[in-house]
Amino acid sequence: MDLFVCAGCGAELSVPVERVALPPEAHASNPHAWMPALMEPGTYAVDPDPWGRPWRHREEIGASEAAALGVYAPLYPVATGPRNVVVLAPGDTRGTRLLPERSGDSCLGVVAGDEPGLLCAGCGLGVGFREDDCGVWQTVRYDPGAVVRRSLGVPPPAAPVRPLPPVDPEGHWDVRWTAAAGTALARLLAASGGRALRLPAGLPTVMFGRAVERLLPAGPPFLTVGLAGPGLPRTDAGIVLVPADRRTGEPWRPAGDAVPVPLPAPVWARLAGAGETSPTPVSGTLPAQVVRDDYPHPDRPAYLFHPERSTLRRTLARMPEVRQPWLRALYDRL
Repeated sequence: MDLFVCAGCGAELSVPVERVALPPEAHASNPHAWMPALMEPGTYAVDPDPWGRPWRHREEIGASEAAALGVYAPLYPVATGPRNVVVLAPGDTRGTRLLPERSGDSCLGVVAGDEPGLLCAGCGLGVGFREDDCGVWQTVRYDPGAVVRRSLGVPPPAAPVRPLPPVDPEGHWDVRWTAAAGTALARLLAASGGRALRLPAGLPTVMFGRAVERLLPAGPPFLTVGLAGPGLPRTDAGIVLVPADRRTGEPWRPAGDAVPVPLPAPVWARLAGAGETSPTPVSGTLPAQVVRDDYPHPDRPAYLFHPERSTLRRTLARMPEVRQPWLRALYDRL
């Protein structure tokens, strides 16, 4: 477990938090919709890519400078701010004060502006940004140069992986699923080498099937995609959907030469076997003449699943493989 303190005066700026991988939906948005906190309580992540202002167009900075920023195809716009920004849930921060007048161009809340909108309450140092606007994840982002991470020497508590339902409580496809699908689809396309893919039946086909049909040639021959991971039998598929490590984001490594495509562990767990998704499982049946008022969660909405487009494009643009002519042509089609 870690604690963040002000680089200026040493005041504590967070509760004890555990480092986890940055969620794939971190850069996704949902215009005109209320968004919850990006990070789970008690966790933080470090964004390895440049974040925030100044924003520039890909053509303005040239191919070599863009590659140094991790961008290999046109992307609008390109963030050229600091790397390794610390991302936390707003409720896990302490000892800061907010200056709303420093917000950028927002709608109903606050977003990052030109200057840090969060200041250390002790010394007044600008330490980061608070974002809470429609269509934007609720986050606090600490500037890596303004805070210091202190290890507490205490191991984090065990965190069991619970399958994440694909449908949110309002009956829509969960944005965490659509963003995870956008990231995974980019890696599926690159791993395909431009060949047709045969997907597993069920939710994997719901997630990727329509996009694969549009973007890749029809088979046969097919390159088979399978599921692999802890507790699953070995598969002969050439590409496998695997769980990503919760803390590092690294994919589970299958035996053999199959190419792993990682998914967030809760999404993968739902694909691998639904099981009980309630944190308080129940047993037995309701007594006679008792009508339940907690209606069963819908299996899927009435409209089609679409991988989150901005996440798909952003992931592809940041993969060196996109410089291959066939994949670049596919990227331009998006």
